[in-house]
Amino acid sequence: MKYMARAVRTSYWKPGDDWLTEIVRRVSGIIREGDFLVVSEKAISVATGRVFDESTSKPTFLARIVAIGWMRVVWGRILGYVCRLSKVNISRLRQYPAGEGAAHKQLALDQVGFFQALRHGSEGGIDASNLPFYYVALPLSNAEIEASWIRERLLVDTKNRTTVLVVDSDKTYSLRNFHFGVRPTSVRSIKCLGLFGYIIGRLLKLTPRSTPLAVVGEKLNAETALQISAIANKVRGSGAGRTAWDAGEAFKVKPHEVTWEMLQSVRHTPIVIVRKTSSYREIDYGQRVRG
Repeated sequence: MKYMARAVRTSYWKPGDDWLTEIVRRVSGIIREGDFLVVSEKAISVATGRVFDESTSKPTFLARIVAIGWMRVVWGRILGYVCRLSKVNISRLRQYPAGEGAAHKQLALDQVGFFQALRHGSEGGIDASNLPFYYVALPLSNAEIEASWIRERLLVDTKNRTTVLVVDSDKTYSLRNFHFGVRPTSVRSIKCLGLFGYIIGRLLKLTPRSTPLAVVGEKLNAETALQISAIANKVRGSGAGRTAWDAGEAFKVKPHEVTWEMLQSVRHTPIVIVRKTSSYREIDYGQRVRG
């Protein structure tokens, strides 16, 4: 199947913003019957107020052990090489911050559990990128609910029956017809293997694709949902950066010194329209998407 895709630029969504109205306003006149509308989970999480200020977190002894021992030593000197991380990221892991890192791991332990807290980033969908100060975005509790709201609103306002996907940049890997990722998803044929899924995928050099957390509308098999998610991720870009470290470097400040105003100055495209086509330029969803 050939697809074309268009990233839709919006303002930076902050807590309390009317994100549903913003989606409809931005895609009206563009979206068509049968299109796929792909929306970033994190953008919805922030707009709906699912953010947490980690400066208020009180780390336990376990959180400090995970931050200092596990992250600096196990990830920084063993798993980082096993998973073929870049030299820059390995260096960052070896210098994983004791205070802020422990606060982050405490939130992960509280929200998504011990085994997800052992991941080196984006634990269970907790995301610190493109957020100011010590804020992080928490994963949606049920992405299908938000996807249903979007589809119903589009049907009312644009009269188009659109398939809506809520997608996270956390990666899913495929070994022939077996699809596995690092966090749970409502797409049943994608299995959650947590930390082990990431290690296996990186060790075997499998192509990583963004994870569809919810699909509402046309029934899609896992492969098609993954293809559409990968296309959307490819054209969307990464805002101020893929990690909080990247954002800090982009603005030449420490990660926790990034402000709302700084983030508003960056191009944001939380919405992507993907369309089946036989006449437009084909997007090569098969090429490696760097994570």
